[in-house]
Amino acid sequence: MSSKPFSERLKELPRNVWAVSLTSFFMDISSEMVINILPLFLFNVLGVQTAIIGTIEGIAEATASILKVFSGWLSDKLRGRKWIAVGGYAISALSKPFFYIANSWGLVAGVRWADRLGKGVRTAPRDALVADSIQPEQRGLAFGFHRAADTGGAMLGLLIAALAVWLTQSNDQTLGEGTFRTVVLISLVPAFLAVLSLAIGARDIKKGKRESAAPKITFKGLGKPFLIFLLIVGLFDLGNSSDAFLVLRAQERGMRVIGILLMLAVFNLVYALVSTPAGDLSDRVGRRKVIIGGWIIYGLIYLGFALAQQPWHVWALYIAYGLYYGLAYGTAKAMVADLVKPELRGTAYGTYNAILGIIDFPASLIAGLLWQGVAGWDGFGPSAPFLFGSGMAFLAAVLMFFWRPKKLTQVAQ
Repeated sequence: MSSKPFSERLKELPRNVWAVSLTSFFMDISSEMVINILPLFLFNVLGVQTAIIGTIEGIAEATASILKVFSGWLSDKLRGRKWIAVGGYAISALSKPFFYIANSWGLVAGVRWADRLGKGVRTAPRDALVADSIQPEQRGLAFGFHRAADTGGAMLGLLIAALAVWLTQSNDQTLGEGTFRTVVLISLVPAFLAVLSLAIGARDIKKGKRESAAPKITFKGLGKPFLIFLLIVGLFDLGNSSDAFLVLRAQERGMRVIGILLMLAVFNLVYALVSTPAGDLSDRVGRRKVIIGGWIIYGLIYLGFALAQQPWHVWALYIAYGLYYGLAYGTAKAMVADLVKPELRGTAYGTYNAILGIIDFPASLIAGLLWQGVAGWDGFGPSAPFLFGSGMAFLAAVLMFFWRPKKLTQVAQ
């Protein structure tokens, strides 16, 4: 455990962590200003039902799942992370202009899925590059800082989107088509800056000689502790439907579009402020404790969303939602590196992201069906998906509490 001050430990983060973080900062400016108003565009402009929105969002995450495994494995095989990640960011950047011409939910879905294909290519190599670049005793800090930069970009993107709504709409009760397309055009600039940032700023970390054969894509080789961790996180994720439903819940409770965007910006501010110190805390007290705390907060927040009556209730809950993300998201990624051998990190991150991506589909589909049902069935109403998510979070937190992995590479278990 390092005795250096927090600010000094932050300054010592290597070049790759800063380069990857800057890349995520730019890409999230681009992505979040579009993705957070996309469900409103589908619902308000195109008249799409929540079950279809849930299906689009679920497939958007699940469609790239196999690529996440393959790209992670490929980065292990080639012992090169950077250019695979750059390619993934480029795919996402090139897909974004097509949102501008999309005029049906089918076309929107196609562009959304293409964007997520890019995420599927880049995520595992990028995370493995961060893990390769940092010592175990600073791993939580590095992933927390990356999440903070990523989320800072999201906050800025949302503020830009809110400004666009304010300047282009006299009525912000619902989202207008022109406003959506204006935001898409603005989002193209930071998307391409993200690609350049990683291409110019990052360097691959070469470790050792090519003495062993390329790792096989297999669950068994990743070890029992990792697989148990994956099972518990997967159970939590089954109740963690797309945040599109939180946006729709806010509008259903009477919040205007610009109010939703400002709320999301404050959420991302909290997320960004919490992520780095939470990652540092996980280096000191252990990942499990921080993750359990985040999941308990999530369960309470989703219970609150189920019971919310007024727009200000949603505001308060969404701000608190940033605490969950700040505590658990980056910490869970740091724990992946704790549980596997260095030469299998790309495969492990690919598997981790792929399994969660696959689960995102039934999670969002279940949420959409619980809310609005399907032909011939009306569902249980807007509160139902949040009650389900709350219950799954509490169950996963209990399982994580009783799970005690014997071997972790982190300093404090």
